[in-house]
Amino acid sequence: MSDLYWLTNEQMARLQPYFPKSHGKPRVDDRRMLSGIIFVNRNGLRWHDAPAAYGPHKTLYNRWKRWSEAGVFIRMMEGLSIPQAEHRTVMIDATYLKAHRTASSLRVKRGTSGD
Repeated sequence: MSDLYWLTNEQMARLQPYFPKSHGKPRVDDRRMLSGIIFVNRNGLRWHDAPAAYGPHKTLYNRWKRWSEAGVFIRMMEGLSIPQAEHRTVMIDATYLKAHRTASSLRVKRGTSGD
């Protein structure tokens, strides 16, 4: 598969604070493992079908399972949802644009009873 997914240095630097501390033996390369986990999930693959470039499929699964149970991925998503200083707006999908476009065409009635 030539279309493998790899996290960039900038992405890894942003994710680094959310990785659990390594105890004892150093972990297998975090970039390779996390890129492989993302690739498997994005493409709806079974762990067994993960490309060999990401390492053993059992290692990918074990990392995903341990980090999921420890809440690592939840903390990553929560942390990444906080805007950085250089990014004022965080958009997840086009829902924001659709709501804004709809809301801008609405007229507000003023002076009606109940206001």
